[in-house]
Amino acid sequence: QVQLVESGGGLVQAGGSLRLSCAASGRTLSSFCPGWFRQAPGKEREFVAGMSRSGGRGDYADSVKGRFTISRDNAKNTVYLQMNSLKPEDTAVYYCAGKTTVFSPSRVYYNANEYDTWGQGTQVTVSS
Repeated sequence: QVQLVESGGGLVQAGGSLRLSCAASGRTLSSFCPGWFRQAPGKEREFVAGMSRSGGRGDYADSVKGRFTISRDNAKNTVYLQMNSLKPEDTAVYYCAGKTTVFSPSRVYYNANEYDTWGQGTQVTVSS
């Protein structure tokens, strides 16, 4: 079973940058698909970015394309979300997720209910 711990959230001004980290334990990154989701107050949890199990493919929500980048460091067993040009509407609790039952090494998963492991979340607040 994989455990996920996020870090790196905080308060930043609009236009600034943050990098979120998600440290995995229990399984290696190459054995599951990582994803990032966020949930703002009063809203449903939404997909932000995801990566294939092979690490060769990533995809993003339209709202963050060109600003956010998902990456991973296999040696550190850690997934990252680099967030640039942050906007106040990016304010949310960000969650790292993992899908451990994966049959295709190149597929990205977009629905929260497809992921079976979640981190505790980290708050990102963007001030205007």
